Amino acid sequence: MLTGEQLGQAIRAAIKKKGVTQKAVAAEFGVTPPSVQDWLNRGVIGKDKLPKLWRYFSDVVGPDHWGLREWPAAPLVDDPQAEASAGLTALPHDSTSSVTISKYDTGGRMGAAGVELKDQPGVIESWRVSREWLEKNVRGYSQVNSLCIVTGFGDSMRPMFNPGDPLILDSSVNSVDFDAVYFFRVGNEGFIKRLQRVPGKGLLAISENPAYRDWAIDATMEFEVFGRVLKVWRSEDF
Repeated sequence: MLTGEQLGQAIRAAIKKKGVTQKAVAAEFGVTPPSVQDWLNRGVIGKDKLPKLWRYFSDVVGPDHWGLREWPAAPLVDDPQAEASAGLTALPHDSTSSVTISKYDTGGRMGAAGVELKDQPGVIESWRVSREWLEKNVRGYSQVNSLCIVTGFGDSMRPMFNPGDPLILDSSVNSVDFDAVYFFRVGNEGFIKRLQRVPGKGLLAISENPAYRDWAIDATMEFEVFGRVLKVWRSEDF
């Protein structure tokens, strides 16, 4: 099987042969376009996404394209047991199975250091929850694969959440289609703010903490939406 740059080149060639855009691939896989660009540049993609990658491009390339002699059992069928036997992580298929919500990876953007998240007191690496918990407690997500966890940073969104608190994000949302709380960057700095379109003022970034003033995002800024915040938890010390 291909690794590193070879895999990146294979993904790039498959995208071209299928005639789709990187943005379309990002939407299909529940990631951001910069993540797809990272696949192309470095060939770094999670094992859990490989079966779907092979399925997605199986109409235009065969197993040899990926350095395989033949298709494994897992990639062309939605069979959790087959995927497990191939050493891959299957998506949950019932309410009793568990789901791992991994951290949103800002590394690889704006240089090796990634996006700067000021005053972030450590990072929550992942949460493992039951499918039932997810269905009953997180609403409005597009697909399980698009869910990520972000560790709260800074105090501009108090009292909504505190630094270090967990936030669940839908990373398939990469544009501001309606007013909501978003995780985004301007330049190399990350923000979590309420984004609101105001006639005559454009897109405003609004903090919950009244000590912070609203500010406008204009066309001169390098602006990118990483996802929409679906759920937050606010911690209290006892």
